[in-house]
Amino acid sequence: MPSPISLDIIIVGAGLGGLAAAISCSLAGHKVRILEQTRTLGEVGAGIQVPPNASRILAKWGLMPQFQKVSVSPGAIRLRRYSDGKVLSEQPFVPDAESDYGAPYCNVHRADYHALLVSKARELGIKIILDARVQEVDFSAPSVTLSNGNQLVADLIIGADGLKSHLRSLLLGRKEAPYLTGDLAYRVLISAEKMRQDPALVDLATKPMFNIWMGPNMHAVCYLLKGGTIYNIVLCCPDNLPTDINIAPAKDGEVEELFTAWDPRLHKLFRLAHGIQKWRLENSREIETWVHQEGKFALLGDACHSTLPYLAQGAAMAVEDGDLLGELLEKIQTKEQVPDVLKIYEYLRKPRTEYVVKSSTSQRDVFHLLDGEEQRNRDRIMLADVVMPGFPNKWRDHGFRNWLFGYDTAKEAEKGWGRYVKEGRFWNSWSANSKGPQAARMRGEFRFSL
Repeated sequence: MPSPISLDIIIVGAGLGGLAAAISCSLAGHKVRILEQTRTLGEVGAGIQVPPNASRILAKWGLMPQFQKVSVSPGAIRLRRYSDGKVLSEQPFVPDAESDYGAPYCNVHRADYHALLVSKARELGIKIILDARVQEVDFSAPSVTLSNGNQLVADLIIGADGLKSHLRSLLLGRKEAPYLTGDLAYRVLISAEKMRQDPALVDLATKPMFNIWMGPNMHAVCYLLKGGTIYNIVLCCPDNLPTDINIAPAKDGEVEELFTAWDPRLHKLFRLAHGIQKWRLENSREIETWVHQEGKFALLGDACHSTLPYLAQGAAMAVEDGDLLGELLEKIQTKEQVPDVLKIYEYLRKPRTEYVVKSSTSQRDVFHLLDGEEQRNRDRIMLADVVMPGFPNKWRDHGFRNWLFGYDTAKEAEKGWGRYVKEGRFWNSWSANSKGPQAARMRGEFRFSL
């Protein structure tokens, strides 16, 4: 049920998180404007994962029929040995995701995902203003000043302007650029039809799977997109770009040389690939708070918790942020409750996203082990498939998977709001949620031992 009052909300950034927040806040009964600094609306990139914790939100918004037309549901995730492609660990997604979590695990092209959310936003009457670069924020008004001098006033401002967030810098009172992670990603899309002409690649081209080859300091991720017509390849490895360049085309033969000792099937894929691009992977540091003390401004998504791609959860976390914020704003009765809502939002979201950020980084370490005793222990544990907390395939770890995929933004908002109503206010003494499943047992890094 929509809130009895209607807030005027400005969201800065029309990425996946900003659009999710706009849709959820609009459905909650509020007036929403999105300010996007680019002159055209669209997303760059290629494949993206939409796990059950995000697809559940799309289903709630009535978008699953359209989404399933442009997405693929992988049957399972398979972790493979780099040299020969041997499957070391597998976690089924079909039908397990639907039966366990009531929502599917999907692969989709980022542009298709973005276009679907843009369409929903416009259907709801959300105004998307392009070429609108925010220069300043008055956190007490609140208002934003654009590069053309125009000033826009609202009841609430949300900063969803991504990894290189200008609004994050304004909130912190200092410019804070992303830092280099030491990794980059080669990305390319190839024709699944061409793959099916090679008997060695037919299985990869016809059976939707989320495949990951793990090797020394590198890993490869491959899966089908667009109804099984396109094969998405991402190769994560040490950064070799010049310091002043973040994106560049790969040279002829570059990936073949880099992955010389890897599965011959990967080399067959490389020979089908054209126009491989490499993208530097950057990240931002954890910040103390996402909410301005005036209580009329908050950050969401990569602007406050950018996540490396090793757990395929970065976009899902941003969509969760946006939807939970809208769920909370649906419950307010007066504008005076907005500051407390933002505190509840941060209380509910910050510990979870911080744990996902750390888990994603630790999964990278599992993927990139050098050949040796620790790698042999990892492989032995995976093959034994005795799943316990800290299992090296996090998707296979029951406790972690349930905590990650089973998250329901509506239920979490209801619990947070219920406590707020019961206690009559938000208390700064509210203790933070545990940062992950069985937090006391899983706080440390995984160590490979039997």
